[in-house]
Amino acid sequence: MRIAQIAPLYEAVPPLLYGGTERIVAHLTDALVDRGHEVTLFATAEARTRARLVAVRDRAIRLDPAPLKSDLAAHLAMLHEVYRRRHEFDVLHFHVDLLHFPLFDDCAERTLTTLHGRLDLQDLASAYLRWPHFPLVSISDHQRRPLRFANWRGTVYHGLPDDLYRFSPAGGDYLAFLGRISPEKRPDRAIAIARAAGLPLKIAAKVDAADRAYFHDKIAPLLDDPLVEFVGEIGDTDKSRFLGGARALLFPIDWPEPFGLVMIEAMACGTPVVAWRCGSVPEVVDDGVTGRVVDSHAAAVAAVAEVAGYDRRRIRAVFERRFSAAAMARGYEALYARPHPGRALTLRRSA
Repeated sequence: MRIAQIAPLYEAVPPLLYGGTERIVAHLTDALVDRGHEVTLFATAEARTRARLVAVRDRAIRLDPAPLKSDLAAHLAMLHEVYRRRHEFDVLHFHVDLLHFPLFDDCAERTLTTLHGRLDLQDLASAYLRWPHFPLVSISDHQRRPLRFANWRGTVYHGLPDDLYRFSPAGGDYLAFLGRISPEKRPDRAIAIARAAGLPLKIAAKVDAADRAYFHDKIAPLLDDPLVEFVGEIGDTDKSRFLGGARALLFPIDWPEPFGLVMIEAMACGTPVVAWRCGSVPEVVDDGVTGRVVDSHAAAVAAVAEVAGYDRRRIRAVFERRFSAAAMARGYEALYARPHPGRALTLRRSA
């Protein structure tokens, strides 16, 4: 098949540091190339990919030092280039939310749109009612709940290459928190759990501009504790050591998480997850096997002690079966090949 992957421009593909959507686009693109497809990636020039790259911006927006930037202008310029070349592809796979809907209205049947974010925002329902003919993919079944009426074609869980992170047969003596400092990610809850469990907590997380006040007012005072270490933002090269050396990953979220990539990153290292029952968590964590799904502080503290005895090789095996990049690519292949109303394509594999 001739497949276009259209990535957001906020981070490199894959990201140099924090970043979820662009990381998944990178892994999916390479996995599809490995499976024999002709794949073209629309992304920034920093992209590392086995596909054909169309560079639509010189560098990713978030880490671009330019003081004044327009993310809207950058994305519209990319979409114009994709539209200009739309006839070169069997499938146009978008990862930019619904930004492309007005421009691609005349060829919606040749598109697939994976939604990577939360869908309970006030204005989204009317927009998806306005453009009901765009086929959509969810990254968890829970993610769909605010838009049950939408044109869902399937759910495909995120996946990672088998060799991206090293398996660690034994964890260390600390707990890990990885991701982003924000109220909905609840680093304060993670600190409270670690303190109650009497274990060190290492926090590897970025602080967005929008969350600086929260970090300064709510989290920074909690870091004045010998049990708590703030590592800062890390990239893929550091995650094997950070996650693999942890006794468990704490994922004490307080929002409708669409997927939670960090959970499967931990599983890839063999590290169990202690996660709050929110959003996609019960779909991702096999409770009692790859971690525990909890509803309270007391349950989380008890789970920290319990998961220390889990079979880390079994956790890794679950990751390989459910959350590999190859499994993700197979899921999308099935959706690419599924006939859409009004779509008459001869889908082919590259030689």
